Parts: sequence; structure tokens; C-alpha cells
Amino acid sequence: MTVRSISAVDVHVAGEASRVLMDSGELVKGADMPSRLTYCRSNLQWLRRLMLSEPRGYPGLLGSLVVPPVSAESDFGIVILEQADFAPMSGVNLMCAVTAMIETGRLPAREPVSTVRVDTASGTVDAHATVAEGRVKEVSIRNVPSFVVARHHSLLLPEYGRIPVDIAFGGQFYVQASAKRLGVRIAPESSKDLIRAGNALLAAAREQFPVQHPEEPALDEVHLPLIYEPVDEPGADCSSAVVMPSGRPVLEDPHGWETGSLDRSPGGTGTCARMAVQYANGALRLGEDFVTQSVLGTTLTGRLERATTVGPCSAVVPVIAGRGWITGFHEFVLAPDDPFPEGFRLDAG
Repeated sequence: MTVRSISAVDVHVAGEASRVLMDSGELVKGADMPSRLTYCRSNLQWLRRLMLSEPRGYPGLLGSLVVPPVSAESDFGIVILEQADFAPMSGVNLMCAVTAMIETGRLPAREPVSTVRVDTASGTVDAHATVAEGRVKEVSIRNVPSFVVARHHSLLLPEYGRIPVDIAFGGQFYVQASAKRLGVRIAPESSKDLIRAGNALLAAAREQFPVQHPEEPALDEVHLPLIYEPVDEPGADCSSAVVMPSGRPVLEDPHGWETGSLDRSPGGTGTCARMAVQYANGALRLGEDFVTQSVLGTTLTGRLERATTVGPCSAVVPVIAGRGWITGFHEFVLAPDDPFPEGFRLDAG
């Protein structure tokens, strides 16, 4: 009997857990990162489901698949595993992958700062890891340029009415809306309400506002919803909740809005997209710190380094920083007679 074995390292940043697969890159085909993302979506859904679903995973878990670099100057590439599909980029998952690669010795732990280049389907990202005694104390990421495609645009959501939104790219396209306008609060006890509103928001954005990255043809739809609200306490500039769907929500199926989970962190690419909107609104200056707080109260710190352009779009280059902690080393096993060869989910998403 042949048993498949898959090794992984679990890491969390700001409470959001990522399962880093460092020895499965040979499964991925493609000459560039967008084609590798497409390959994963067409051929490796079994791996994503196996790693993220029960009994080996759980609904709030994300992951990253480490692959060889496509650029001569890069150290490695990653494809992101989410509960609904593979994704082009994630700031928190990239921080987790950099932490795992350095702390396990896959990359040299250069003190005081290790510079790492990572290829993603959204572009090549520079990461700077602060290292002391072999431990990664912080990972700072200079993300791909972020830009706004819609400000104060109105979407029609069944049960919620017309909601003003901003839509921006921060490594993925995010639709952003005020918690107050949706009638929800960003708090752990409001998780179900946030998930429901976020799924409805995402479904409406995909149906009513097509998007297309000017330079990356594969990035052609709104990927995630972000709900935000102001923070009264010192130490953060806003609270944000990114909803991670477990399937593909549609407006015609309100029951499907109830499935999914909340990002436990404030969201890395989401923070970049939010900063792009704040800059466009005149509420954030270049070089100014922007601290986002999660539903747990954990934070990520961002800032905008400089202005640039992406095709015809005015854009900004964001930097985000956080710290990762390794929580486990795993050797997952799949026997050929396992009744759940791709795991299982109890929700209907």
C-alpha cells in the first residue's frame, strides 16, 4: 500500500494561521507565476482541500505552496491556498513563508536583516526579515503597487440596500465598505454577521463591478471583501475584517452568505488596498504609519513609500510589517483507502 506523505510548517502572523508547504513545489508546472497559479487552480485543488479541510485542517486555516523562483534574482515563489481557491498573493501568508524558510534553515538567517525576494502571481515582492539568534523578529514587505479603481461607488445588496464602497488593488482586488453602513460591528461576537455581510458584499461586487489589472490578465475579478470601522483607542488607525469565503457566494443564495470565516489578522494585502484608498482620499500621506487592527485586536503596520503608476492608474508602493511565530511541524499522511482523500467541510459553501 502506497502512502502519500506531505510535510508542512504552521506559522501565524497576528493570529492568522498559514500552513507552509515547502517540499511540494515539484507538483506545480508553469514558466511564470500567473501560469503556475492557473495550473494550481486546474490541477491541485485536491492538495488545497487536503491541507485546509478537516480532518487535517480547519475552516480558518490558510496556506502557501513554496515553489522554485521564476526570476534569477528571487529566492522562491509562492502560490496562496485559501478555503475557496488558490490566490495570487497574501501579505500575511508571505510573512509566514519567509519566517518558515529562514527559521528552518532553508534560507540563511543573516543578522540583523535578511533580504528575501519572493515571486508571486501579482509580481515580485521584496521582504526584509529582522533576525536575532536565528529567530525572525519581524518581516517587512515592500508589496506590489496598490491602486484604486473605484471610490464611493454604490452597490445594491439584497437585505442591505445600496452600500457605498471603494474597490482597490493591494495584491488582490478588495471591495471595501463601512461596518456602520452594513449594520455590523467588528468584534468577535459579531463574526457571523460580518461573514454574512462580507459574502453579500463580495457577490455584489463581482456581479456589478468588473475589474481588470492593467498588467496582469489573470487578475480579473474582485477577490475579497474588507469591512472597516474607526478605532477609538490609541494604537491603531482603524479596525478591519477580511471575510474569507469557503465557496463562491452569489446574490441569489443568501444561505451561502453564512459560510466562510474571518481573517484573524487585519489582512496584509487588504491593509495595502485600504492605504491606497486613504491616500486617494487625502487621509494618508506618503511615509506616514497606518496601523490596522483585527477582530482579535492584533495589528499590522503599513506605510506608503512612494507614488507610481500601473498602466493608466495612479498607484502607491506600500510596505507592511508583522511578526510570524512557528506553531508546529507536520508530516501529513494520506493512505489510498482513506475515506476522505480531499478532506471534508461541514458547511455548504
